[in-house]
Amino acid sequence: MADQIAKGEEFEKKAEKKINGWSFLGSKHEDAAELYDKAANCYKIAKAWDRAAAVYLKLAGCHLKLDSKHEAASAYVDAANSYKKISAKDAISCFDQAVNQFMEIGRFNMAARYCKEIGELYEVEQNFEQSIVYFERAADLFQSEEVSTSANQCKQKVAQFSAQLEQYPRAIEIYEDVAKQSLNNNLLKYSVKGYLLNAGLCQLCKVDAVAISNALERYEELDPSFSGTREYKFLADLAASVDEEDVQRFTDVVKEFDSMTRLDAWKTTLLLRVKEKLKAKENEDDDLT
Repeated sequence: MADQIAKGEEFEKKAEKKINGWSFLGSKHEDAAELYDKAANCYKIAKAWDRAAAVYLKLAGCHLKLDSKHEAASAYVDAANSYKKISAKDAISCFDQAVNQFMEIGRFNMAARYCKEIGELYEVEQNFEQSIVYFERAADLFQSEEVSTSANQCKQKVAQFSAQLEQYPRAIEIYEDVAKQSLNNNLLKYSVKGYLLNAGLCQLCKVDAVAISNALERYEELDPSFSGTREYKFLADLAASVDEEDVQRFTDVVKEFDSMTRLDAWKTTLLLRVKEKLKAKENEDDDLT
């Protein structure tokens, strides 16, 4: 690995010399770019990710001097991918710069792709507020390019994190919207019951029996086949236990569904929130009697 570092340093020195030198044909940035690219590859082979990323940033600078924005954006992406190994913060900064370059040249699909990547990095960092910002931006850009499947995936991330942040109306709106869009697509219509289940669980978090009941009626109208699913029965039974403020029944309904269809961490979190609210109501009632 040490020999690759040495080779990288040599290419980097040559690139610096080119940039600081004088060129009659004005091609010094092109020559330097080629040398920086070779240096970065050597550093990557040596797994010297910080050095590789720093050189890719210099490479991006050369491409910007040459007004080659697509190449500059690609260099920022390479820098970001190197930084991903060691620093999410620096990776996000580089992806952001790549997005700006792709936006300037109208490559919205590429901009969307890297907005999504930034959203995923913020997700790993548990920074759901910022993750929402970038997934939402990615969804809008994918939608503008009519890449509906990718747009819907990003929207679902926004809904997921909105619910985690207890922004339930926003999450409900997104899940219901994605469900409506999916009904008209033969490949996606089988996912509708899952979206409506997610929307229904967000409704339950408001612990408002009337709102839940109204939502279930709307979901039946939206998709008549939904009322025959286990997901519908699950929501209806949960709604009944919320209406009766019956914590034990709520727990039994959840256990029964989970024994047939394993509940993921997100659904479990929401259901625990509802259970805690029901317990609090039950304790209030006990105090009053």
